[in-house]
Formats: sequence, structure tokens, C-alpha cells
Amino acid sequence: MPAPTPTMDLFDRAALRRRRDRAADGFSRFDFLVQRAAEDIAGRIAAANREFDVAADLGCHHGALARAAGGQGITDGKIGFLVSSDLSLPMLRHAPAPRLVADEEMLPFAHASLNLVTSILSLHAVNDLPGALVQIRRALKPDGLFMAAMFGGETLTELRQSLAAAEIEIDGGLSPRVAPFADLRDIGALLQRAGFALPVADTDRVTVRYRDPFRLMADLRGMGETNIMTERRRTPLRRATLMRAVEIYREKFGLPDGRVPATFDIVIATGWAPHESQQKPLRPGSAESRLADALGTVEHRTGEKP
Repeated sequence: MPAPTPTMDLFDRAALRRRRDRAADGFSRFDFLVQRAAEDIAGRIAAANREFDVAADLGCHHGALARAAGGQGITDGKIGFLVSSDLSLPMLRHAPAPRLVADEEMLPFAHASLNLVTSILSLHAVNDLPGALVQIRRALKPDGLFMAAMFGGETLTELRQSLAAAEIEIDGGLSPRVAPFADLRDIGALLQRAGFALPVADTDRVTVRYRDPFRLMADLRGMGETNIMTERRRTPLRRATLMRAVEIYREKFGLPDGRVPATFDIVIATGWAPHESQQKPLRPGSAESRLADALGTVEHRTGEKP
């Protein structure tokens, strides 16, 4: 048999840890997107008609979900025991206890040990997202809930296009600068593939207006979200290339007031660990009434002219 083809990780997880370590102390000045996503997920958990005895928040940053949940009063009774988990120890030190240093790619939780798993803007940097979702589903008890917010879709499309155009023009080549993001349909399909029941995915598009592209780049550093692509260039971006990218950004995307937009698509993914009590789709042909009758119209067979 031929030897298996080696695969290359898309993301440098060691670099991600370093980025988060550096961002940890000042992260609260740049966490507006994490807070927004945490409040969204906390609200959805509050609306769920059940309690979650044991929960884990993966890639918790400063514990935004725990704080949002506490602010909405859902940690009292709704969520019993919430473990804050992150790849970065300096980041995790700011999160509420109990705390656990863990990598989303290698979860330490026992099979069927959790009632709820959440993640706030962390899973987009996982190399094997299908594998991570399978691990999460296995860690959930039957009828346990998984709910995550992750960057997807057209996130940072303006910055991606501007950097690519500048590098091609100035350097005569192209280096990966902005990570690819899964779209809404991909994430829904991945939930299904991982074995989740009742998978749902929806998008919250956030457009942030910046004074200039440099302010956006500063925010990305403060978030710990700068380039971690494995095939990135290890040398800094040349000043001429950077300045041309800023010019292109302004020329192509600039707003009438002189500011520039930055798109962030936050995909909220929800799935349940399978359980016999959950709703299941009806067997094809088992309907007891006709759609045409409900609509008050005449049914025509395929190929029949109306």
C-alpha cells in the first residue's frame, strides 16, 4: 500500500497561543466582538427550556460567556458548573474559575460528560474543524447542547482584497495574510456530518467603521487575531506594500465621511447530541393532508401544464 500523503496544517496553533498570550492583559479594550457574540449566545441559552448541570466554554478568552450569562442571571440555576477553557494561560487567568488550559483540537473531556458546550470566536482557527466538532459531540451527554459563535463568510473581505492587490502590484506575488472562513452552508453541513441532531446556523453581520485601516489592524492585534497561517511569510510586510494596501483599501471601500468599513460575519452554530426524545423528520409519503388543499389551489403533476 502507498504511504499516506502527509497533510499540512492550515493554522499555526503555536503562533495563535503566542498572539493570545500577548493580547491577554489588554484584551478587554478590544473584546467588543467577543462580548457581542457572548451576549447573543447567553440569550439563546436563557431561552432554552432546560437546565445544564455541567458546561464548558472552549476558547473562552476572558470568560465573556460566563460574564454575559451571569449578567443575564442564567448561571443561577440554568447553568450549574461552567468550566472556562482556553489555549492561552495568560488569557485564561482573567476568566472566572474553574479554569482549564486546553486546546480545542484535543479536548480533555470524558465521553458524555457535559450538558452544554459553547465557544465564542475561537473555532475558526482550528485546523480540523470536523474533528473538533466530533470531539465536542462525543463529550456531550445525550440531548446535550452545542452552541458556538465563529467568524465565517465575508469576514475581513476588505482587508483581504486590499492586501492581495498590493502584494501582487508591489511584490509581484501573493502571501496568505487573512485566513479563509467557512460560509453558513459549510458550517451547517459540518454539524450534520459530526452527528449533531437539529443543526442550525445563522449569521450576524457586523460592519465596523474605522478612521483608517491602521486602526483596524491595531484592533486585530489587540484581539490576538493577526496572521497565523502556516504558510505566511516570516518577514514583516514591506512598508511600501503596506502603504499601498491602505491606499487600495481607501480607494475601493472608503465611505463618504472618510472612514473605512470592516466586515465581520459571526456565524452562530447550534446542534444537539442525539436523543430518542428529539423531534425527527416525518417519513416521506406519510403526510395526512395535501399542501394544495392547505393553500386552496389545484395540484398539477410533474410535466402537466397548469
